Amino acid sequence: MASHDTTTSADELRQQILKFLREHPNEAFRSHEIAQGLGIEENERYLRFCDVLAEMNAQHVVARDGRKYELKSQTTHRVGVLRCKPQGFGFVQAVDSDEEFFIREPHMGEALHGDLVRVAVAARAADDKKRECEVVEVVERRRTQVVGTFRHRGNYAFVEPDDQRILQDVYVPSDAFGGAEDGEKVAVSIDRFDSRKASPEGRILRVIGPADDPNVRVLSLAMSMDVKADFPKSVEEEADAIPVDIPRSEIDRRLDLRDKPIFTIDPDDAKDFDDAIHIEKTEEGNYKIGVHIADVSHYVEPDTPLDDEAFERACSVYLVDRTIPMLPEKLSNQVCSLRPKEDKLAFSVLMEVTPQGEVEDYDIRETVIHSRQRLTYDEAQTYIDGGHPNDPAAPYVVEANRLAKRLTNKRLQEGAVDFGSDEVKVILDDDGHPQDIVRKERLAANRLVEEFMLLANRTVAAHIGSPNRGARFAQNGQSDGEREPLPFVYRVHDTPDGEQIQQLAEYVKLFGHDISLTDGNIRSEDLSDLIEAIKGQPEEQVIVRAALRAMSKAEYAVANIGHYGLGFDYYSHFTSPIRRYPDLMVHRLLKRYATGESPANVEDLAAKCEHCSEQERNAEEAERESVKLKQVEYVQEHVGDVFEGVVSGVTKFGVFVELTELLVEGLVHVRDMDDDYYVYDESTYTMRGEDTGKSYRPGDTVTVEVVGADVDSREIDLLFVDDE
Repeated sequence: MASHDTTTSADELRQQILKFLREHPNEAFRSHEIAQGLGIEENERYLRFCDVLAEMNAQHVVARDGRKYELKSQTTHRVGVLRCKPQGFGFVQAVDSDEEFFIREPHMGEALHGDLVRVAVAARAADDKKRECEVVEVVERRRTQVVGTFRHRGNYAFVEPDDQRILQDVYVPSDAFGGAEDGEKVAVSIDRFDSRKASPEGRILRVIGPADDPNVRVLSLAMSMDVKADFPKSVEEEADAIPVDIPRSEIDRRLDLRDKPIFTIDPDDAKDFDDAIHIEKTEEGNYKIGVHIADVSHYVEPDTPLDDEAFERACSVYLVDRTIPMLPEKLSNQVCSLRPKEDKLAFSVLMEVTPQGEVEDYDIRETVIHSRQRLTYDEAQTYIDGGHPNDPAAPYVVEANRLAKRLTNKRLQEGAVDFGSDEVKVILDDDGHPQDIVRKERLAANRLVEEFMLLANRTVAAHIGSPNRGARFAQNGQSDGEREPLPFVYRVHDTPDGEQIQQLAEYVKLFGHDISLTDGNIRSEDLSDLIEAIKGQPEEQVIVRAALRAMSKAEYAVANIGHYGLGFDYYSHFTSPIRRYPDLMVHRLLKRYATGESPANVEDLAAKCEHCSEQERNAEEAERESVKLKQVEYVQEHVGDVFEGVVSGVTKFGVFVELTELLVEGLVHVRDMDDDYYVYDESTYTMRGEDTGKSYRPGDTVTVEVVGADVDSREIDLLFVDDE
C-alpha cells in the first residue's frame, strides 16, 4: 500500500509559509531561505514545500520576483477565485484557506466568472451565513475571451455567452464584427471591462459556425471552457518542418528492437498510437516485457513555439465527437505515432517479470522499434476469447492477458481500489446527431493494456524515487545507499478527506453496509473490500459514485506521497507523451539523469506540475460537458415518453434520476412534486412527503416522464409518474 507523509499537510505548510512571510514584511526570500526559516531539512518535506509554494504563487497569494518570494499585501482583503451562478450571484473561494464568501452581482466590479480577484470582506453575519464580500481588484483576468451567439443590432452587436456563469453580454462595435452574421456561434475577446454598469467590449476572434449545427455546438462548448481549438501558425510551421524519415546515425546510437514481436492495441478510431508492447517467455519461466512509448522528446525541443504550445495545453482533449490534440497532427498522428509496418523512435521500459508479477530486473532505453500489427481492443479480445489462434499476434496477446490477470490480482491484494467504470459512449451519425447511448464495456483487452502501462509507470517512478531500486546511477559521487531522490514529476493521489469519509460511512449504512475506519479514515484495502461487496447489487453505482466524490483528486507533484487509489508507493506518468505534457517532462528528466546532468530545478518543476494539473481538470470538465450535451440532444427526441429509472441523488431542491434505458440523468424538481409537501432529510438523504409518507432515496426504482431537455443549460427535466 502507498505510504503517505502526514507529518505536515499541505494546508499546514501553507499556513507556516504565510506566517513566516507576515513576520518579515517588506522582505523577499529565496525558497531555500524560507524552508530554512521553517526548519525544513528533510528532502521529501522540502519537495512538498516547493509544491505548496508553487501553488501559492500560481494563486497570487505570494509574489515571485526572479527567484525570490514575498507576501502579497492583503491587509483586510482576501484573494480568491470568483465563481458566478446563472441566477446572478456568486462565491469567492479564498486561495489561502477553505473559507468561501458570498458576493452579489452589483459588487463584482469588473470581474468575470473564473477571474482571480481581491475582495474586501464584510464582518461575519448572523446565523452562521457566509460572509459577504466586494471585489476591489481583478488580480488576474483569467477570462480573456467568451464563446456565444452573435446578435446583430445594426451598427453594433452583442455576443450572448454560452457559459451562463458569464453574467453580461459582450458589446462588439461594427468595425470588429469579423464577418460574423446574426445567430452564428463566435469567439469574442474581452478587451475592455471598465464598469459593472456597462457591458464588456471585445472583437470577434473567430466565427465558429451556425448555432444549430451539432458539430458547431460541441466545438463552441469546448471553446467556451477555454479549450484551444487551433494551433498558431508558427507552431504548425515548426511541426511541418520535422522530417518523417529517421537518420541512420540516430538508429545506430539506439537499442535496435525491430526484430521483436511488437504490436499496439488501441480504440478502433485511434490515430495517435502512444504505446506498443511485446512479451516473450524465458527458459526459467519469467516474462520479458517491453513497453515502448513514442519518443516525443526527440522531436519536441524545450523552449520552442511547439513546446510552449504543448505546455500551455498540457493535454489532449477528447470530446464526444473529436479529439483536440496537444501536438499538431503531423506529430501526433504521423511522426511520433507508433504506426504499424514503420520504423519508429521509442523510449522503452524493458522488464523481466516473474509469473507472480514481480519485476526482477529492468532497463530504460532509447530504442528504435517496428510494430508488426495494429490491433483494436475488439480484435485483441477475439484472440483472448480463443478466436483466430493461428494469427501471428494471437499467442502473444493471449500470453500478455494471462500475465495481466495476475498483475490485476496482485494490485488488488496489495490495496488497489478498482471502482470499475460506468462511462457511457454516445453513438453519433455522420452529421453529429446522437443515435444511441451505450455503456462502455471494459474488456479484458482494455485491462491488458492498463496493467502493462501501470507496470511501466510504476517502474519508472521507482527508478528515480526509490532509494533501493532507483540506485541505477550515482548522484554527485554519492553511493547508491546515501543518495537523495532526484527532483521528478510524480502522479500522486492523497488519502481522502476524513470528514468526507465519515459522511460516506454514514451514507453506506443506509444500504446495510459498514466501513471499517482507521484513525477516522479508510485504508485503501478496506475501501476495496466495500467496492467488491456491492458488485452486482442494486446500489452499486450509487455507492461507487458517492465514494468517488469522497476521494481526493489525483494530480502531478514533485513531492512523492504515493498513490492511494492504486496502492503504489511510487507512480508517475510515462506512457502517453503524445497527449500528456507531464509524460514528456518525465522523458526529458529520465534522459537528463541518465547522462549525469545536474538535478532539475525543483521550483520550476513544481510550477509546471501545478499548471498541468489545472489544465487536466479543465479538459476533463470539457469532455464531460460535451457528452452531456449529446445526451440532452438525444433525450429531446423522447420528451413525453415514460421510463423506469433509479434515484441517483437527492438534494433539497429535487431528486436526480438516471434513466435505465437511455443512460442519462435528469432532475425532478421539488417544486413539481405537487402530490404532497416534501421535506429533505439530510441525515438519511431522503425526500419524504409529510402527509403520505412517500419517500425517495438513492437506489430506489422509480417511473418518470421526460418533460424537458434544454441544450443550452444541458439539463433534463423529469416528473414522477404514479405507477400504483
